[in-house]
Amino acid sequence: MSVSDNLAALRAAMKDADIDYYVVGSSDYHDSEYVGAYFRAREFLSGFTGSNGTLLVSATEAWLWTDGRYFLQAEEELKGSGIQLMKAGRPGVPKLYEHLGSIIRKDETLGLDGRHFCVTYGEQLEKTVLDVGAFMNCEADLITGIWTDRPALSCEPVFILDEKYTGKASSLKLKDIRDAMLKENCSLHILTSLDDIAWILNLRGADVECNPVFLSYLTVTPDSGTLYIQENALNASVKSYIEELGLNIRPYDSLYEDMKDKDLRGTSVMVDKDRLNFLLYKLLLDHTELKDIPNPSQALKACKNETERLNLRKANEIDGAAMVKFLHWLDDHVGKTDITEISAADRLESFRREGEGYMGPSFTTISGYNAHGAIIHYEPTPDTDIPVYAKGFLLVDSGGQYLTGTTDITRTVSLGEVTDIMRHHYTMVLRAHVNLARVRFHEGVSGSNLDILARIPFWEEGLDYEHGTGHGIGYYLNVHEGPASIHWNTVRQSTRTALAEGMVLSDEPGIYIAGEYGIRIENDLLVRKDIETEYGRFMNFEELTLCPIDLRPVNFNEMTEEEIDFLDKYHSMVVERLSPYLNESDRAWLENAVRH
Repeated sequence: MSVSDNLAALRAAMKDADIDYYVVGSSDYHDSEYVGAYFRAREFLSGFTGSNGTLLVSATEAWLWTDGRYFLQAEEELKGSGIQLMKAGRPGVPKLYEHLGSIIRKDETLGLDGRHFCVTYGEQLEKTVLDVGAFMNCEADLITGIWTDRPALSCEPVFILDEKYTGKASSLKLKDIRDAMLKENCSLHILTSLDDIAWILNLRGADVECNPVFLSYLTVTPDSGTLYIQENALNASVKSYIEELGLNIRPYDSLYEDMKDKDLRGTSVMVDKDRLNFLLYKLLLDHTELKDIPNPSQALKACKNETERLNLRKANEIDGAAMVKFLHWLDDHVGKTDITEISAADRLESFRREGEGYMGPSFTTISGYNAHGAIIHYEPTPDTDIPVYAKGFLLVDSGGQYLTGTTDITRTVSLGEVTDIMRHHYTMVLRAHVNLARVRFHEGVSGSNLDILARIPFWEEGLDYEHGTGHGIGYYLNVHEGPASIHWNTVRQSTRTALAEGMVLSDEPGIYIAGEYGIRIENDLLVRKDIETEYGRFMNFEELTLCPIDLRPVNFNEMTEEEIDFLDKYHSMVVERLSPYLNESDRAWLENAVRH
């Protein structure tokens, strides 16, 4: 069926259910950023494949909101669909709830499947419709009836992650959670976020592509708890492990009925509204007291312990060696053999697979040649794949999942001839990257305080990039992890979260010239303590990522001595740390690549 057929089927279902407007988001039931094929209803209805987007459908019109990472991609994928692209954050573009409020009328009905939306978003939609005297149906699953060839719900095996990797037993993590519950006088804590559950229980799975998590819900009480999961995902040893933790095992989809049947009167329940789905929230709100408190596990897992930090350094050495082998291969073969965006990404993946403890990619590799590099989250497909020639830029944003940690790295490679303006833009991005990486900052500083360091070279010329400068990174978990990030937008809680020792964040400024090229340079940074003076504790970053930054397109006349010195010291560390992993040929290439 085509997109137009799918939309027609949805509109027929809306008519049968007396629903005038229907909202479809990008998430699963757990507010996950990336989702399995079963949950890609928005893609099924619109054809837009980006990871972030929300679709609003009426009887005659449809609109799709997405952010700046996907504007170019969405414009291309929505062609001919009749769906209007709403470029979120652009001047004059209303938010979805604002647009809905301007078109929905009294006594009309908004429908949605509340399992796919977080509480905050659901409440905003609810307020919007109630303000105009309209109605809201948050239990309207219209997708199941029209998606006749829907993929099956993923049910991959779950396994135990050894304490030599986690650094802390699950029993102690559960104790930390219960201590937080006691402090807040709560007798029940409900978790629906998959990375929190995986981290607490020291379990990993593969139900979400590139994210080693498993479909589940977790409830914790002062002396027990329940893991809601597809039992077929558990072997006997994992079942025994879960039971030894004092947890019951219940079917994945039984949580909602259990909460309806459970007598929660007088019970104070700890939930994180930003990480709980709207339908479950509404169900609980009917018969218990809810305390909206960030999941304690979110802050705990963000600050990697000493074991995790040691392991992460190892993971980045292994990953860096794979990157060097790939960059060497690319230098030797571009312009001499047939290379495309996909074949380049496949070659990088083959080098990663050679690494100790490699479990798979941490996200789908972005391999964008010239104009495709300007599409911030471009992912080559057989339909878009193009040859790579010995000129211009190839932007490769990739990462690995290792038992010893998660990596995320971007390198933009000069493949041959580049213009003066390309050199200027490349140098600008490099300066931005270095400015953030080498900063010393006061304890308590947040990502919104530091973001300007990377953006100054852009803002000086009236330029910018439409994404954050940095995001948190999990430990053999989600490549995008809260609670901290680096962005100037202080409306976001994540940018106001103080950067604490042990957090890992990316440093990835970029510039994107539509139709021509994109440039991004990204390393992972570990927050660590630096010095202490009479003015307090100061922090800095440790560069975790180990890989040469292409020096061929750099205009060193545009860089300060301090920036060049930092870059040289970084490259010296890269050579020292990676050399033991490389053969003589790759080592010689690396040593030459860092000379200028």
